[in-house]
Amino acid sequence: MTVAAGGRRMRVYEFGADTAPVILLLPGTCCHWKSNFGQVIPLLQRDFRVLCVSYDGFDETESNEFPTMLAETEKIEAYILKNCGGHIRAAYGCSLGGSFVGLLAARQTIRMDYGILGSSDLDQCSKLAAKLQTNLLLPLIYPLIRDGQFKSCFLQKRLEKCSAEKGDYVRAFMAMFGAARPYVTMQSCKNQFYSDLITPLPEGIDVPGTEIHIFYALKMGAKYRARYQQHFAHPVIHEQDLQHEELLACYPYKWAQLVKSIIEQGV
Repeated sequence: MTVAAGGRRMRVYEFGADTAPVILLLPGTCCHWKSNFGQVIPLLQRDFRVLCVSYDGFDETESNEFPTMLAETEKIEAYILKNCGGHIRAAYGCSLGGSFVGLLAARQTIRMDYGILGSSDLDQCSKLAAKLQTNLLLPLIYPLIRDGQFKSCFLQKRLEKCSAEKGDYVRAFMAMFGAARPYVTMQSCKNQFYSDLITPLPEGIDVPGTEIHIFYALKMGAKYRARYQQHFAHPVIHEQDLQHEELLACYPYKWAQLVKSIIEQGV
């Protein structure tokens, strides 16, 4: 299904019964929805109506470009208002998707019982710093998105070495990131990367009726706990001795069990 907003279209893929509680799945930075969530959708759709967002510019069936985080948030809200009566049981944001979860909670345009952030970094910086980071990193990363491998021999060898050293995690993470996608433009990647860095997420988000849960990957570093507590007033932090999104990438059954245990509490 697609939703039109501002003359553009955003595709949302639906699974499960229309009458089941809704869980919204939001992919990570420059990721393909199916690569991110293909392993876990079958584990959720028996109990939930699963809505998986495919961001503008990152879906092979649409010819458009990613606008900004706020514009995309408005489209997500429009879809929920039109197709879910403005209320969802939960939203899970993989990496960058966690920024969307935070924005959906803070804006209060829709009602969300549970917001779950998957080891999101929630990086924010000035427009100048964001522009410098984007212009530095995207030319290096974009060939990986477009062609499935780095253009730089050095980076490709580093990736292969890292994969050999860290084994399953790197391979699973790259599979979750997605294979070659020549339909994704450099501009879509720039817009998503840059706008995520400059779109402010309020501090101390505290919305009655919305409970925030965070999958805190301890191997990312101690600074992220403080960042989560900065942006959310009462986050429930689930510590995991893992790396960034390792639970979703490597342990889909455990991921689904934890998500279900959160969503189904009190039911």
